[in-house]
Amino acid sequence: MYSAIARNKRNTVFIIILFLGIIAGLGWIANAVYGRGGYGILILTIVVAAGYALVQYFAAGRQAIAMSGGIRVNSKAEHPRLWNTVENLSITTGTPMPEIYIINDPAPNAFATGRDPQHAIVAATTGLLAIMDDSELEGVMAHELGHVRNYDIRVSMVVFGLVVAVGFISDMFLRMAFFGRNNNNNGNPVVMVFGLVAMIVAPLVASMVQLAVSRQREYLADATSALTTRHPDALASALAKLETYGRPMQKQNTSMAHLWIANPLKPGMMAKLFSTHPPIEDRIDRLHAMGNKF
Repeated sequence: MYSAIARNKRNTVFIIILFLGIIAGLGWIANAVYGRGGYGILILTIVVAAGYALVQYFAAGRQAIAMSGGIRVNSKAEHPRLWNTVENLSITTGTPMPEIYIINDPAPNAFATGRDPQHAIVAATTGLLAIMDDSELEGVMAHELGHVRNYDIRVSMVVFGLVVAVGFISDMFLRMAFFGRNNNNNGNPVVMVFGLVAMIVAPLVASMVQLAVSRQREYLADATSALTTRHPDALASALAKLETYGRPMQKQNTSMAHLWIANPLKPGMMAKLFSTHPPIEDRIDRLHAMGNKF
């Protein structure tokens, strides 16, 4: 586990550098097409992107919970079952008590976010609380606290913020390409080609990074949950229920899909191809194999 934590801290730096490289590449293209000598557009893009990354480091967790429609649970009296489960797991693992949020959505799901265990947030939907028994709920929340303990939340939060940034800049560049015909480019087809390439390739690369980060993190959080509760079959049962009763979230956003314990997006061929989650069947098989060793 300690090696996983150290690796995640290194990955955070690597991912920030990678995304800044992608954004700088977009800035270089814009500078080459629209710049009138010098590197003004490139420098501006890098400075703005670096500033955005810094802001996202501190703000992306709050942004994610706001986008999901989460409502903070301020006391045990509001949601005693969820509060007690998270509190007991925090005490057991020696993890600071995270902020707890409830999301009014019939789709069973949960996620964790924040930048470190001292600034962590865990959230669960009303749909999750409705279908899980106590041991299954404990397994799910131990999974989410596993993300906190392993510093997966920091990596996921940085990826979330920078995927949004790449998508925004790519979209802006495409609009510049379309409207460029009204400027001194006069509809130069090179401008349009660069715009289309930037729109398609940059978000695709960003999504690939998101997938690579998320899938292995889910397996590790499952294992952390099993080691915490000593009851991997409970999490396996919870995952089976998520597979059976799962449905798309009412508030969907592809940039934060990797945060949830189960895929919150509408099913489909492209959704499966670019899924941020490993197959639930594989996760259940791994948990049962762990259960046989206890």
